[in-house]
Amino acid sequence: MSQILAINMGALVILALGLLYLDQHQDDLFEAKVAALTAEGELIAGALGGGATVANPAGTVVTLDLEATRDLLARLVLPGDRRARLFSPEHSLIVDSRTLAGAVPLVETEALPDPVGPGGLARLTGAVYLWIVERLPPRVDLPPYHDDALDHPEYWRALEGESGSAIEETIEGGLMVTVAVPIQHFKQIQAVLMLSAPATDIERKVREARFAILEAFGIALAITVLLSLYLAGTIARPVRRLARAAEAVRARPGRKTLIPDFTRRRDEIGELSGALRDMTDALWQRMDAIEQFAADVAHEIKNPLSSVRSAIETLDRVEDLDQRAQLMSIILDDVRRLDRLISDISDASRLDAELSRAEPEPVDLKRLLSALAEVYAAIHAKRAGAARLELALGDEEAVVVPAIENRLVQVMRNLLANAESFSPPSGRIGLALSLDANEATIAVEDDGPGIPSGQLERIFERFYSLRPEGEKFGTHSGLGLSISRQIVEAHGGRLIADNRTDGTGRIQGARFSIILPRRSRS
Repeated sequence: MSQILAINMGALVILALGLLYLDQHQDDLFEAKVAALTAEGELIAGALGGGATVANPAGTVVTLDLEATRDLLARLVLPGDRRARLFSPEHSLIVDSRTLAGAVPLVETEALPDPVGPGGLARLTGAVYLWIVERLPPRVDLPPYHDDALDHPEYWRALEGESGSAIEETIEGGLMVTVAVPIQHFKQIQAVLMLSAPATDIERKVREARFAILEAFGIALAITVLLSLYLAGTIARPVRRLARAAEAVRARPGRKTLIPDFTRRRDEIGELSGALRDMTDALWQRMDAIEQFAADVAHEIKNPLSSVRSAIETLDRVEDLDQRAQLMSIILDDVRRLDRLISDISDASRLDAELSRAEPEPVDLKRLLSALAEVYAAIHAKRAGAARLELALGDEEAVVVPAIENRLVQVMRNLLANAESFSPPSGRIGLALSLDANEATIAVEDDGPGIPSGQLERIFERFYSLRPEGEKFGTHSGLGLSISRQIVEAHGGRLIADNRTDGTGRIQGARFSIILPRRSRS
């Protein structure tokens, strides 16, 4: 949750701090202030130059009329925070509006009104504002404000006939805008007018803008926090619950730990919940299968071992040579049976790992079945009474499915061997390929007695063996069909068994169908 909150707030805080800086906005306000004060000074200077000057009797020298200047300046300079001073070209002070207006202080300082209002919230907001502003990048260093005109570069510039302006910092830390305008009469410098005004209005506007930004930031922050809490409740907490449940499945004994079910959400969290639940169920099923497989293996191996032990114990007490030879034959058969069991068990135990590592590749089923038919014909061509193989592949040029070819060949050989063992002498084995839009079906048929009722699924159980009459016991381990179904299901397909019947319902033989998808199921 903390990471979600930090990420969502980070960009908002950076944006708010950038807006609070307001450097360009403040510069624009200063420029407007300087321009307004300069225009005012030029208007006053023009009025003084045209209406407060006198010429000597010869008309050669024009000077300012002191009384007229005082009177006109008193009327032009409105009372307020502005200060107007008039200096002669010899740098002496002629008139100061501060004395004209009743000794108004040079700079009036007063507390800015709190935009939030009195109270604890206002104090808290002000403290937060000062804390933030103090940590903003400082503005460009400004020259100090001096009361003496000689210390102002703009004054000297005005003596040369050009207006000048400056923004300076007072001792109290405030800002003062000063402009100097020459008073001229036909290009003759009569005096220099200096207007000064504090920039408290600019600071107030910047402060108001910053408080507006802070107010918007506070609202956005509250929304961000609520959204973060919502995201934490809908994403972070469910993921944490799933992680803890998965850890509990790994660490705790027993099966009481359940993965929370969020599948009703129909989003990624729901998909994750469903996947973890399915994975856990598959894990327990696999553990059950391993446990059952181990029990079945122990049972199947124990039977021939018991027979071997019994035959060996009896062998010491039997002196008849024929009986001893019979016992030795039993021991040899049981040893061979053990060897077959161990080989098939080893193959079955490695099957899962091999199927998970192997990558399916495109396999042409027509080519594969044709090759198997040729191999079968070559092996059984000279065998008397061997079943004949009838191949029906359809009219398609190629039937390609994603598969692990060697494992698919293993399934086919096992089904063909079963069909051969159940077929009567000179019987028929059918091998057919059929298609529909999404699947390919390989059918292996025989003319044998078929599968007894109720055994269509049981024949796929491990170590269950249903053999033809007269076949020697222990010839097969009972794992062939189980392994075959496991291989087919690993390909995303199905292996099913049924009986072929005629019109009267009489069983004509068994049929095993391998149904494979024609496209990979990712």
